Amino acid sequence: MKEKELYEAAARMRKMAYCPYSRFSVGAAVLTDSGKVYTGCNIENASYPAGICAERTAISKAVSEGEKHITVIAIAGGPEGEDGIYTPPCGICRQVMAEFGGASLKIVLKKDGELVSYSLAELLPESFSL
Repeated sequence: MKEKELYEAAARMRKMAYCPYSRFSVGAAVLTDSGKVYTGCNIENASYPAGICAERTAISKAVSEGEKHITVIAIAGGPEGEDGIYTPPCGICRQVMAEFGGASLKIVLKKDGELVSYSLAELLPESFSL
């Protein structure tokens, strides 16, 4: 799957986000070693720590289906009802990505209207692992 298609899947998932508190919708799509794509959106909760980011939703769906390694993740986010903006992953999501993707995991984002990609090693140097 091409990066553009993966990003488009993430952008479609933004419409499924449940974000009544922040009004900031995020969608994510992960590509696994097997070639399957899993998607997710952010899901907020009135008890703020109980919410989950789109990236972790997509990764959790993949892992719950038996996938243990992701190769690419695309993330689309922004204020509800508006075009996506540059939305890099939060620190918790970066650590989860390290667990299931490793340093070479490719992260695809939209910046200034163009797709850009980074390795996880660029966004999370010196990550914790066992």
